[in-house]
Amino acid sequence: MKIKLLVASVAVSLLTACSGMEKAPLSATSAVVEKAPVYNTTMNPRQKEYPNHLGFNDLHIQAIRHMRPDTHDVNDPKLQMIVHHHCKAYEDSTMICLMFHSGMKDQDKPIGFEYIITTAQYNTLPEAEKGYWHYHLVEVPRAHATFPDLTAAEAAAILPAVNETYGKVVYFKNMDDEFPLGEPYIMIVQDMPEQE
Repeated sequence: MKIKLLVASVAVSLLTACSGMEKAPLSATSAVVEKAPVYNTTMNPRQKEYPNHLGFNDLHIQAIRHMRPDTHDVNDPKLQMIVHHHCKAYEDSTMICLMFHSGMKDQDKPIGFEYIITTAQYNTLPEAEKGYWHYHLVEVPRAHATFPDLTAAEAAAILPAVNETYGKVVYFKNMDDEFPLGEPYIMIVQDMPEQE
């Protein structure tokens, strides 16, 4: 009789333990909730169409007057060179654009980045910092900025939002160097010579 009771209690213990093991993974998996991605559709109307490619789901902006010229002459060819900005728009209304002098094909390497903030965010910066930033309402026309991957209607819709932002350009590589050499530098876009 004692053996039957012992076997029965062991069986109940095993069944209880097994049922507890089955429940644990279910409750653990039900606690994992994936958050749907949040997109800034104002600053990138097609962002949902792009897969996450290197973290940049890609607003493409082209602009001149973004390369440091060799001279301060208005005819310096680097002032006319198109710099491709491939940007990710974040839900806090900031953007970060990787900058390429040749495009963003498979073997193209970025030479710098532009960090973009709203006018309201710019107004919170210390006065000593503000000189590094350029106002896009002024600089977009001066840089002949375009949105080559957007339709005319999409570009017209995004332009008012872009105009009310400020950008800070940081280069970590000269376009002619094989590797990033020397120190990174901030380029003051508003100090570039005027173009026709």
